Amino acid sequence: MTNINSVVLVGNLTRDCGSNERDFSYISSTGTAVANVSIAVNRSRKQGEEWVDEVSYFEVRIFGKTAENLKPYLLKGQKIVVSGYLKQERWQDKQTQQNMSKVVIVAESIELGGKKDGNSEPAHKG
Repeated sequence: MTNINSVVLVGNLTRDCGSNERDFSYISSTGTAVANVSIAVNRSRKQGEEWVDEVSYFEVRIFGKTAENLKPYLLKGQKIVVSGYLKQERWQDKQTQQNMSKVVIVAESIELGGKKDGNSEPAHKG
């Protein structure tokens, strides 16, 4: 059986992209643009007789021309559809020397939808 690593999420950006160096930068060795965004994804589930929303937050990494082209549109509240794959990043904490890791979504395709407040915008693909 073949391994599969694929994910599709629809959510809203939690902050503007490019407000600091961590959110938008260029890889010094290649000059490739990198946008780091966070999205909130809501999921409704029934708890007793009521429906409740659960919110999950995911980090998304966007590379290259897609990151550059979409940067002006990656604003807090913007709805996006992300297609990509999961990547586990590993490093050693400089202060504690503990091994650390986190899972991020590497975007292969991004579509922009309307704002969280319902204002429609034309969809953009990158």
